[in-house]
Amino acid sequence: MKATETPPAAAATEPAPVSKSKPPVPGGKEKGSEGQVLNVFSHGVLIIWAILVVLPLLWAIMSSFKNDDSILSTPWALPDKLHFDNWSRAWSQAHMSDYFFNTILVVGGSLIGTLLLGSMAAYVLARFDFPGNRFIYYLFIGGMSFPIILALVPLFFVMNNMGLLNTRHGLILVYIAYSLPFTVFFLTSFFRTLPGSVAEAASIDGASHTRTFFQVMLPMAKPGLISVGIFNFLGQWNQYMLPTVLNTDPKYRVLSQGLVELANSQGYKGDWSGLFAGLVMAMLPVLAAYIIFQRQVVAGLTAGAVK
Repeated sequence: MKATETPPAAAATEPAPVSKSKPPVPGGKEKGSEGQVLNVFSHGVLIIWAILVVLPLLWAIMSSFKNDDSILSTPWALPDKLHFDNWSRAWSQAHMSDYFFNTILVVGGSLIGTLLLGSMAAYVLARFDFPGNRFIYYLFIGGMSFPIILALVPLFFVMNNMGLLNTRHGLILVYIAYSLPFTVFFLTSFFRTLPGSVAEAASIDGASHTRTFFQVMLPMAKPGLISVGIFNFLGQWNQYMLPTVLNTDPKYRVLSQGLVELANSQGYKGDWSGLFAGLVMAMLPVLAAYIIFQRQVVAGLTAGAVK
């Protein structure tokens, strides 16, 4: 008698995987196309803006190496040869060297004073609670909205009475007072984003408030200091109204006054090549400063955006 062979057990069938595809979102293609159109439009605007900014700079640099006939006859053509005598003539005969020296002294002194006083005031306003804190903070903000042209006449008499008129150190003090409101406003927001645990650890270790500020908090605020320093440098380097009213002595003139004097002194001579050379001399320090510190400027502007 043969044993009947039992059929093998049927293999357990696995359930079919459930599809995880999401239902189509209505209008998805339209939204993607709108985003692409907006992206192309924004890039186009940025390209046009870059062209409008870069072309005048390149044209001024190119014209500084051309002679007067080439500037007037073929303004958009490249120079036939590099006329370096334009730069030497503007540097020596137009006294651009003296204007450059005065500007470096005034802007350098005012920039150091602005960053030192502004960072100290901003640190106190950002880290300490005391009666009148918000009032002092909004007082600085109010100084940003006050038009400087309204203060020129009383400022002239105040500087004259104090014996600071037509002096470099008097102009430095005015530049510091002019730049402090924006500096305090910018650095107060920056100091609030820094971690307070570091300052607490320094105080536990026995560091005073002064040592904590200069050795701990100020190095951490380096990106913000560089950013606000670049903005103040641009504003003070290109300042024209304040030195014109408060600095009438020819030997203490700054670059902005020197360029105007150079343009006015041309008369019927038409030394356009020397004028363009002096203009490029005034632009080069600003462009160099921004190119060198552009990463720190972006880091300072974006710091604190994401915690």
